[in-house]
Amino acid sequence: MRSIVVATDFSERSDRAIRRAKLLAREFESHLHLVHVVDDDQPRVIVQAKQTASTELLAKLTQTLGNVDRVQCDFRVALGKPFLAITQAARELDADLIVIGPHRRQLLRNILVGTTAERTIRTADRPVLMANGVPSGLYRRALVASDLSDESQAMIHQAQELRLMNRLGVSLLHVYSAPGSTLVNRTSMSEAEKQSYLDSIQNRSMQQTVAFMQRVGIEEMTPLVQHATANIAETICDTAREMSADLVVLGTCGRSVFARALMGSVTEGVLRVSEQDVLAIPPALRGN
Repeated sequence: MRSIVVATDFSERSDRAIRRAKLLAREFESHLHLVHVVDDDQPRVIVQAKQTASTELLAKLTQTLGNVDRVQCDFRVALGKPFLAITQAARELDADLIVIGPHRRQLLRNILVGTTAERTIRTADRPVLMANGVPSGLYRRALVASDLSDESQAMIHQAQELRLMNRLGVSLLHVYSAPGSTLVNRTSMSEAEKQSYLDSIQNRSMQQTVAFMQRVGIEEMTPLVQHATANIAETICDTAREMSADLVVLGTCGRSVFARALMGSVTEGVLRVSEQDVLAIPPALRGN
């Protein structure tokens, strides 16, 4: 990982992103690019004033990161819509990763519009890391959510190219459905028969997951399967919490029912409620 773009709006949330990006930059000897975006849909005098103030703040922050933290760092102030300017800066700088802070957890919000964080992930053509947790050290455990599709296989390989998971304990989670489970509960089957049916579905899902791992060449990961609940995002987050993962990895595109919901409900749901950092991998990276 040679180059990392970290977006900052000088808030406490974006400070969390900078701290995580700093840890990554030191671990991988990456060059850090701080990016602040000034919305240019304002009177010119206000835009200029914000540019000047932002430049001064970024210059001081860059100096601190270089002198105190020993991180190679530079900055830029961009104009435009934040999510577009962030992704454009990452493209121009040929960054391997974009790091952003957690979105504002609003009770009432326009789901169609989404937050800057969600819009950035939708439009980015490279991995985006949302720093939800308070950075206290290097990552230790990661949970990779997969639907076992070809798109999921590509997502895993793209995540591996970042080398973020090289030294981590990594588990591969497949959230499966049990066809007819609702009907089974309404039949005259005994509890033992119902459980036997559910166990058979779970065993088959585990076999499919192990076969997928062998095909992809990721046998070093620990396979996990969970029965899909009404909220798949919560299933993923609950599993990450239970296994003490500090990083959740998932894609933003796929072919299954699970995958078609990504960035519609599942990925966005994980982004909104996850206490862990979330690494979102787009369907196609630059150069593909």
